[in-house]
Amino acid sequence: MSATQLSTPERTFSTAGPAWPRIAASAMFACGWGGNQFTPLLIMYRRVGGYSVLSVDMFLGAYVVGLIPGLLFAGPLSDRHGRRRVMIAGTALSVLASGILAFGSEGPWPIYAGRLLTGIAVGVAMSVGSSWVKELSTASADPTVGARRASLWLTSGFGLGAGLAGLLAQWGPWPMALPYVVHIVLTLPVLALLPRVPETRAASPGAGRAASPGAGRAASPGAVRGLLRDLRVPADGRRRFRLLVLPMAPWVFGAAGLAYAVMPQLVDDRLGEWGLVYATALTVLYLGAGVAVQPLAKRLDRAPGAVNPAVMAMTVMVAGTALCAVDAVLRSPWLALAAAVVLGAGYGIAVVTGLLEIQRIAGPDDLAGLTGVYYALAYAGFLLPTLLALLSARVPYPALLTGVATLAVGCLSVVVHGMRRPGVR
Repeated sequence: MSATQLSTPERTFSTAGPAWPRIAASAMFACGWGGNQFTPLLIMYRRVGGYSVLSVDMFLGAYVVGLIPGLLFAGPLSDRHGRRRVMIAGTALSVLASGILAFGSEGPWPIYAGRLLTGIAVGVAMSVGSSWVKELSTASADPTVGARRASLWLTSGFGLGAGLAGLLAQWGPWPMALPYVVHIVLTLPVLALLPRVPETRAASPGAGRAASPGAGRAASPGAVRGLLRDLRVPADGRRRFRLLVLPMAPWVFGAAGLAYAVMPQLVDDRLGEWGLVYATALTVLYLGAGVAVQPLAKRLDRAPGAVNPAVMAMTVMVAGTALCAVDAVLRSPWLALAAAVVLGAGYGIAVVTGLLEIQRIAGPDDLAGLTGVYYALAYAGFLLPTLLALLSARVPYPALLTGVATLAVGCLSVVVHGMRRPGVR
């Protein structure tokens, strides 16, 4: 098999076209844009829409509710039905979600629905898109290029989507609609190009049989069991998964929730009319720091004797959460900016390290499913702002964020201990 072809049980697909990985990655970029354009607008929904802190944090929660099943089941579905078909559906959902958010902002239920669909779309992009980009990147001699390309394009979509949405909402017309319309306009050309990208995963024999007359009831339980099997960690990788991936993954987006959901609200009374721009700046700084340090994660992963990147990621997370805990007392916008940069650096190292670990652990039939599991664990951390908002009625934020920092120290200890175990390092 040549370096530019992928074999499957049914066909061999050429991936030699240099543009194919970029087009697939562009779909990840568009879905990431749609997923994060909402984040800097939280202050707008609270100030202009009149929603409470808990309500806007629950809008974030609706996103996670859609995202986790998208992450867990889109990957195994693409293992059976092909990457392209599932990725096209996810990108189309991203467009639909922005349409609902643009024209349904008069009440909470359209916002919940739009965020739910956005979550599903981002789940598809993260699990299926990451696998598709990796498989389309096999022509490169660098085995890490697929993971880095997927992570970079997705993170860039998160950052640019948030940045432009915040600027449009602050200074553009129709602030509660225009950011979403711009996303739709940018995504439609990508959606039109996706059917031309080569498939890298043939449909499994019998993948479509459940749709035939009389077959649904017989095939459905087996199909569900097959999907669940695709989410299992292979036996020889379970220790590595449990000791390195599991304690690190929730901090990938738990840190994001702290940086651009919790911290802007804590310092909001110091910002005046600049609250929306400030929230946008926090989001962009967080993601910009993440993009900037991702090459470091690659070097740490490949350098003999270097600090393990999972240990480095959690060390940086501890520093970032400690800054958040201190700023919960000081309420300094400048310290919150510093915390966002530090947490973003931890995010950048952690997200790439997690993807590389999953690619080590997974076999060719497990990759999309386990990528979805990893991202589901990562995005579970995005529920942290909602949890903190619920607890804040009884416990002050300084105590809550001190507890978060303590939990980060505990996860760092697990990773350090795991690195000393045989078969992990």
